[in-house]
Amino acid sequence: MRAMILAAGLGTRMRPLTLTTPKPLLPVAGKPLIEYHIEGLVAAGVSDIVINHAWLGEQLEAHIGDGDRFGAKVHWSAESEPLETGGGIFKALPWLNESGEAFLLVNGDVFTNYPFARLTRKSLSDECLAHLVMVSNPEHNPEGDFALQQGMVSETGNQKLTFSGLSLLSPQLFNGCSEGKFPLTPLLRSAMRSGRVSGEHYSGYWRDIGTPERLQDVSEDIKKGRVDVI
Repeated sequence: MRAMILAAGLGTRMRPLTLTTPKPLLPVAGKPLIEYHIEGLVAAGVSDIVINHAWLGEQLEAHIGDGDRFGAKVHWSAESEPLETGGGIFKALPWLNESGEAFLLVNGDVFTNYPFARLTRKSLSDECLAHLVMVSNPEHNPEGDFALQQGMVSETGNQKLTFSGLSLLSPQLFNGCSEGKFPLTPLLRSAMRSGRVSGEHYSGYWRDIGTPERLQDVSEDIKKGRVDVI
């Protein structure tokens, strides 16, 4: 299985930290955020990884390189301007779709100890286009995103959960798409309406690192042993 880490965001909410450093390289308990993702994927047996970038992307490439020191093979998808989640994935799809199987997607600005091996052991049925990892709603997203009922994700329903940014996607989800900037969410919503998105609720540690304060909170949690890091 192959994986993609989304790392092309501008990090505007993290300024001034991201004025000179790309968000994925911001230190979390002394280690760049993106290294946790790479190490977690490699630990799960996923060594072929593509990373997209835009803002200060040359710093990312210089730091990670070809991934050899992590035991990975890292491929780079450079974007002259951020293509949003859908457009960024679509640009890298020829590489992700080389084997024709589903691929693992990781949003680069979250922190979690979710065991990626759980996704590598899962296979999508012919009818399913995506499998989403959902989490309990954080303070900054109290209404949640989607409902999870009997293992299927839908747009409506009671007790919505928050999409974690971790998923298993079928290349077929992007059928009919064209190059350019576009978000991923409308594609997922369309697939939900036809009953083709499954999901799970992860109750372990997960944080959206969207502000400097949240970045500091996660660092403190790690340093004080409140979270087991993979």
